[in-house]
Amino acid sequence: MDRFSELETFVAVAEAGGFNAAARALGRSPPSVTRLVAGLEDRIGTRLFNRTTRQIALTEAGQRLLADARRILEDLASAEASAAGAHEEPQGELTVTAPVIFGRRYIAPVLRAFLDRHSRVTGRAILLDRVVDLIEEGIDVAVRIGDLPDSSLTAVRVGDLRRVVVASPEYLRQHGAPQHPSDLAAHRIVLSASLQSDQAWEFHAGASVVSVPVSPLLRGNNIDMTLDAAREGWAVTRAMSYQVADALAAGDLVEVLADFEDRLAPIHLIHAEGSLRAAKIRAFLDFAAKDLRQKAKAWIARGGAG
Repeated sequence: MDRFSELETFVAVAEAGGFNAAARALGRSPPSVTRLVAGLEDRIGTRLFNRTTRQIALTEAGQRLLADARRILEDLASAEASAAGAHEEPQGELTVTAPVIFGRRYIAPVLRAFLDRHSRVTGRAILLDRVVDLIEEGIDVAVRIGDLPDSSLTAVRVGDLRRVVVASPEYLRQHGAPQHPSDLAAHRIVLSASLQSDQAWEFHAGASVVSVPVSPLLRGNNIDMTLDAAREGWAVTRAMSYQVADALAAGDLVEVLADFEDRLAPIHLIHAEGSLRAAKIRAFLDFAAKDLRQKAKAWIARGGAG
């Protein structure tokens, strides 16, 4: 077995904190990962990990080897990329995933502009309102909205969003605008279950947190259906600020309870650790981050009836 695979696998296990997680990251089977690490340990004559049934930890020898192994792998990747010309010219298929509306509004235009600039790159956009496993589904870059769980993925923050409660001007004329989150109990609510729990809505104002039980008259898994109902004056709904930006600008919807929506949800571009070796990913992250950060102020703009 070649030494590159052994070192690559050793680093993956150390960074992922386990053999199974490393196997998923590398696209290999857990037994093959175990064999590669064991082969490396046999060849150098020392244990690199202390193993228990619940966890693994680097030995002192493993800690010493990890820094050198990372440097060796980075040098090799750089040499290969330079020889192939990948540093100078991005190439190959770039796969990007994002939530549907955000993807259509912001990611698709920046992806088209990126492809216009890089003639040797082709694009694939996967727009889904669910979390996609980058490694299992072969994704290069993903948009994530909200706090990120701990993972081996690398994130680039590009802006923030707010949640907003909205209703049509006609609905507010008929029913009045809620002045406090507790007032929502007296209003008809339509809810997109893909956005948040249908049990309670959480609001923030400074250090105070207000949790309001909600009883939606209509629930759905499609935000467009929810927003149609709100625009037509049928109910109040809650959405992410970018989802209602056009309707707010056109006056079809009005934001309410803005003073209780001061918590921001971060937006990140994420990619698998180590994938920056591909010039197409490095170039797209730089290109997209610059574009999205220029648009970020519009995502948290406020406006409405109260």
